[in-house]
Amino acid sequence: MTKQRKVPKGFHVHVNGGGLVEDTAHVNDTAYIGPDAKVLDNAIVGGNALVLDNAKVLDNAIVGGNAKVLDNAQIYGNAKVLDNAKVFGNSKVGGTARVSGNVKVLDNAEVLDNARVFDNAVVSGNAKVYGHARVGGDAQIYGNAKVLDNAQIYGNAKVLDNAKIHGNVKVYGNVEVSGNAKVSGIERSDGYTFAYVTCSDGVMRVIAGCRYFTMEEAYTHWEETRGGTALGDETIIILESIEALSKLRPEGCV
Repeated sequence: MTKQRKVPKGFHVHVNGGGLVEDTAHVNDTAYIGPDAKVLDNAIVGGNALVLDNAKVLDNAIVGGNAKVLDNAQIYGNAKVLDNAKVFGNSKVGGTARVSGNVKVLDNAEVLDNARVFDNAVVSGNAKVYGHARVGGDAQIYGNAKVLDNAQIYGNAKVLDNAKIHGNVKVYGNVEVSGNAKVSGIERSDGYTFAYVTCSDGVMRVIAGCRYFTMEEAYTHWEETRGGTALGDETIIILESIEALSKLRPEGCV
């Protein structure tokens, strides 16, 4: 004879999967809540979302679309996990963070605060994306890497090991920031931030807005386009500064 499951007061068993749902939460019948998973507080799980294993969705968090929350993952605060995103392992998505697209957040990774991770990006290991950071494209953040503040990582960029990307810097293309590198760049008076980083081909490149140059290309471009102006003079000083700083830092990144 099968032993009947004891349901705590204030909870009910979800019709699709048998997981525990607090009466204050809302779960669509089309969503699947596995027998050991929990949806708590005022959380919402909709669409064809799956919450499995020992995963929890709590507080005011929202999981929808075809998203999957597995293993021991937790979605909390006012966070949203949408589309085909997959959050698994011991990872956490919290605050007002949003994870969407085909993103994978796994291992012990965390996406917090007002961070956004989208497209095909992967955040894994012990990596942390927080603040107002944006990670998209096919970017990979892993190891013990941190991306924070208003930093933007996209394209095929990789941030790994103990690297830290912060400030208002943008990192994209085939950039690889590793080791103990810290990249925040130098901000020009008009708001453009200039970073100097290593790429997968071993070449250092200057990134500023949509510009993606070797140092030689950078000097040529801004001398031709801004030569004889105050902004041009400032740009040359910034290029000289990041080039000099790069020689002092073990990873070479600025």
